[in-house]
Amino acid sequence: MPPLDSHHKLSLRQQSIYLLPNLFTLAALFAGFFAVVQSMNQRFEVAAVAVFIAMVLDSLDGRVARMTHSQSAFGAEFDSLSDMVSFGVAPALIAYEWMLRGMGKLGWMVAFLYCACAALRLARFNTMIGIADKRWFIGLPSPAAAALVAGLVWICHAYHYTDLPYLNWITLGFTAFAGCSMVVNTRFWSFKELHIRRKVPFVALLLVVVAILLIVSEPPLVLFGFFVLYSLSGYWMAIMRKLRPAAPVAKAP
Repeated sequence: MPPLDSHHKLSLRQQSIYLLPNLFTLAALFAGFFAVVQSMNQRFEVAAVAVFIAMVLDSLDGRVARMTHSQSAFGAEFDSLSDMVSFGVAPALIAYEWMLRGMGKLGWMVAFLYCACAALRLARFNTMIGIADKRWFIGLPSPAAAALVAGLVWICHAYHYTDLPYLNWITLGFTAFAGCSMVVNTRFWSFKELHIRRKVPFVALLLVVVAILLIVSEPPLVLFGFFVLYSLSGYWMAIMRKLRPAAPVAKAP
């Protein structure tokens, strides 16, 4: 067999990928696809849980890549496409199959609105990498928006609230709010200032234990409540900034 020339060797090297972080991304993509399949099978609680599992896996792939120094352009693009399936397409289809199908044209229009806003959010995020302030997200992150929609489905099935009056309109409102929140210019805290390698007060460890116990005791209630508060926090901070009196301008001597 003739030896490969240097150009061919370079091409093969460029086509290679880091396995470990992309395995987490692939697992997140599978969770999103599994959520779609389960919603089509009318197993909505399982579908909602799968979206949350995709969130956990999505939060790990980037951290694993940074810890193992295996970041790559391929990984970033793959992660974005996985997010579109797990946090764009899957929540929209779950909401549509669950409550919006019976609302006719309005139902699928709002489901598509959410899906389109997720695509716009991810595209904008990719173009602002290295430019935007890392302390803030511009617009609600797509995993948090997906948690609003999937969390509503999960909590209603977990606590048997599926026969609530006007639940279809509540679902419509949550889906539209989550979609539109992804494309607004409102800032949401990114949590990137939290570093596990830095020293923290001893009480912080106790708070982590309490948070874990709360999540384990009532996962749908605690997680859904957290993401509802987080989705409102950006608007609250924006209102507080508007109401805050402007600093007086110093006059030149």
